[in-house]
Amino acid sequence: MTHGFPRMLPAIIDNMSSPRNTDDWQPDVLGPDFQALTLPLGVDAEGDVVATLVRHHPRETAAIIRRLPYPRHPREAFEGWDVLYVHGWNDYFFQAHVAQWFTERGARFYALDLRKYGRSLREGQTPGLITNLDEYDRDIEAALTAMARDTSALAGRRLALFGHSTGGLVLSLWADRHPGRAQALLLNSPWLELQARAVGRQVLAPVLDLQTRVDPSFTLPSIDLGFYARTVSDEFDGEWHYNETWRRNRGFGVPSVWLSAVLAGHRRVAEGLDVQAPILTLLSSTSTLSSTWRESMRHSDCVINVEDVARRALRLGHEVTVTRVDDAVHDVFLSRRSVRDRAFAAIERWATGYAATTRP
Repeated sequence: MTHGFPRMLPAIIDNMSSPRNTDDWQPDVLGPDFQALTLPLGVDAEGDVVATLVRHHPRETAAIIRRLPYPRHPREAFEGWDVLYVHGWNDYFFQAHVAQWFTERGARFYALDLRKYGRSLREGQTPGLITNLDEYDRDIEAALTAMARDTSALAGRRLALFGHSTGGLVLSLWADRHPGRAQALLLNSPWLELQARAVGRQVLAPVLDLQTRVDPSFTLPSIDLGFYARTVSDEFDGEWHYNETWRRNRGFGVPSVWLSAVLAGHRRVAEGLDVQAPILTLLSSTSTLSSTWRESMRHSDCVINVEDVARRALRLGHEVTVTRVDDAVHDVFLSRRSVRDRAFAAIERWATGYAATTRP
């Protein structure tokens, strides 16, 4: 799908609206334990631009936190933490079980649907359109401002960023540019390198740069063959239900300017980042990258090359843990129950070790 917009897509205007008051939290599509807050980000050539912050806020949990502001049990690994989750390409936040896991361990859990994704996608907008990944700074800053208002009575909280796939790339770059803002970085199969590796990136990047100068509105057709959706969607062989308008089984068309921005992010990671917070990267043990369906896709990552990403993860900072999860799919937490239980256990071990020593 290609939408027309001017040949030079303007940046979001500077006279930004501030995030709405927390009284504007509205019921969310995930059910009564979730609320959503629209974060206005200005206007671009396609119209109003917003991000959407989702919180897991069950009434009984909120009441406990108000009564007991101090740690309730030393085994609650995320007591005193705020967790901000960011999704990947062709995606939005729908993993309610992830939110519940963190909340049960003392965290206040939030998820951000970035501009032009999921809850934030408006009619006539090009899904995922961005010209530079740094533009997401405004989405993230608006979310953190709203989170601070939401937890204003709870001082001394720590921030854990939690990114999946492209969201992992976005948050890694953000943490590098904003040292000291986050005390932990969790990455779920982060897209840190092109599947064709650095050589492919070096060949493709100049071609994309030329294409975006000639025609910034050019959109590449989706090359998603639907194999990943087959492994996770309850319409096929998976167990997960999601909104197919917001997460297409065969993906959206890919704006060339977006892909160019992602490749620039990959190059920055390859050069090395300096994220100062401890980092946990969760990856499947194996990849199955094929143009035809293979049964191994049910228990491997069929989206990214996990070997290349594992190597790139070591370039993110000085305190990096890479955990390989046998039989995991691309979103580790959409794998079958026994696999995601092992992934959650890995987070808890890490949080009570490395992350527990960080301070707000």
